[in-house]
Amino acid sequence: MIVPLAAEPVAHIGSFVITNSMLNTWIALGLFIILALVLRSRRALVPRGIQNFVETILEVLIDQIEKVTNDRARARRFLPIVGSLFVFILVSNWMGLIPGVGTIGVWGLHEGHVMLIPLFRAATSDLNTTLALAVLAVVSSHILGIMAIGFFRHAGKFIQLGGIWKSLRKGPVAIFAALIEFFVGILELIGEVAKMLSLSLRLFGNVFAGEVLLTVIAGLIAYAAPLPFIFLELIVGVVQATVFSMLTLVYLTVATEPPHGEEGHDEAHNGSHEASHS
Repeated sequence: MIVPLAAEPVAHIGSFVITNSMLNTWIALGLFIILALVLRSRRALVPRGIQNFVETILEVLIDQIEKVTNDRARARRFLPIVGSLFVFILVSNWMGLIPGVGTIGVWGLHEGHVMLIPLFRAATSDLNTTLALAVLAVVSSHILGIMAIGFFRHAGKFIQLGGIWKSLRKGPVAIFAALIEFFVGILELIGEVAKMLSLSLRLFGNVFAGEVLLTVIAGLIAYAAPLPFIFLELIVGVVQATVFSMLTLVYLTVATEPPHGEEGHDEAHNGSHEASHS
């Protein structure tokens, strides 16, 4: 049995194609919705049971986020995005290790070959899913950045047209420096696209490689041999979820900070203002 690079279609609703990785995504989302409804119905001032477990996880997550942001308020603001990505990726990675996922299916024609088409496949082993998560992470950083420091200040981190205009009165050297800063900003824009590609390909590559490894090992020796590799994939699932969410957190933190040099300027301005009053 081979593991195709692209997720296999298992059903159609008109022209809408449903893939096996999409089914796993829906199952994971369904589990989260059920958990949210259960927590809402059993909410209490003194948490116990599953509410206590979930609140403990949230406290751990927000403490880890605060270590990066150094700001409790920003940590709370980033928690819904970073925490949701971490939990979704972790659950999706581990769901791919459940017996039957990737092995239970029907024989059919896929890309010109007769093969077993699994009914379920890990959501994060589909590049479409990981790319969507990466786009969400990067776009969210820009939205929160605009909300935190304003549109023009945030855009000024990339397109520095104002610097060119101001340099016209300062001579050729200043104009040359402003042009360099402008083209560096263009490279930063390209870097934002690179972030999406690197995030998505890293997660997809590691999860997909794990599926291929387990398939090969199970094909050679079906029973005891895959167990150490399954344990290894459990660890990889945690590591990949952590790396993805932590990188997202870094993007959010950097995007919501003022442009380089403005903090020092503001502090100096405030200090001189206070000194003049004293």
